Amino acid sequence: MAPSTTKQWSVTGTEKGFDGLELIDAAIPKVGDNDVLIKLHAASLNYRDLIIPKGQYPFPANFPIVPASDGAGEVVEVGAKVSRWKKGDKVVTLFNQGHQYGPVNFSVMGTGLGGALDGALRQYGVFNENGLVRAPANLSHVEASTLSCAALTSWNALYGLKPLKPGETVLVQGTGGVSIFALQFAKAAGAKVIATTSSKEKEETLKKLGADHVINYKEDPNWGETAKKLTTNGAGVDHVIEVGGANTLEQSLVAIKFEGVISIIGFLGGGKVQSSILECLTHICTTRGVYVGSKALMEDMVAAIEANDIHPVVDKEVFDFEKTKEAYEYMWQQKHFGKLVIKIE
Repeated sequence: MAPSTTKQWSVTGTEKGFDGLELIDAAIPKVGDNDVLIKLHAASLNYRDLIIPKGQYPFPANFPIVPASDGAGEVVEVGAKVSRWKKGDKVVTLFNQGHQYGPVNFSVMGTGLGGALDGALRQYGVFNENGLVRAPANLSHVEASTLSCAALTSWNALYGLKPLKPGETVLVQGTGGVSIFALQFAKAAGAKVIATTSSKEKEETLKKLGADHVINYKEDPNWGETAKKLTTNGAGVDHVIEVGGANTLEQSLVAIKFEGVISIIGFLGGGKVQSSILECLTHICTTRGVYVGSKALMEDMVAAIEANDIHPVVDKEVFDFEKTKEAYEYMWQQKHFGKLVIKIE
């Protein structure tokens, strides 16, 4: 018999930063006809989760809110009309619960877990059956908990508009979750990968993960030109996974190939960019904002993860559920490599 209460983390507001995170006991909602009760085993953090309690998130959030869009667990109860799932199925959460297929729209924006709707940092959660995706059979709960946001965003960047082809070149920036997933997906597709970093240690790790070239952007401020020279006939890269914002977009524009795609995913280096959007004309490229992705895209991604036996890169520090605040601080201080995961007992 399923329990009636759950321990869960709650973001109470933006006034206290991470001190606004509270561990509470809450009643588990009734499982409706089309709902599924999940026992969550792991959740992973994204940069978005850090800036919501700090009041820096550019979209509305409903407080108090259970944080974290990314979670993995197993089905323990299904509603009377549920046809997609059965008890014991292993599942992962869909970031935007309403984004089932096709382009994102305004209504979908109000269905994000951990911001608009209660997220994954709880022992048990009730979700609509359409808000879950089958977990890859080759992954543990800890690994699967990393897929909902960073992985799907990377997959959308590479396949959502202009699908990546074998032999093309992808430029990834740094060693955050989105960039590492993009590196793995690109290599699995037969593409070449150029990665940037500021760390000698991370340079070696990127090469072990399959990067064909690694550029230290602190030693080479004109890394966009360097990246372009590394491509066939110096034509430029086909896809840029742009996470830096103001600090990197100018060089991304230098690196991009004619008719290439720059997928803007983050603004870690700031949001006020010196480059003008008109430069898309002079560089003859597409610059595209990416907001995670649909369930249909996520199902394609899961199939690719299984077919290629891709395993997410998880930081060596996996935090206990009770130490969630410490996990937030650890990630805020940029001590992590790859995805930061919290185990939920």
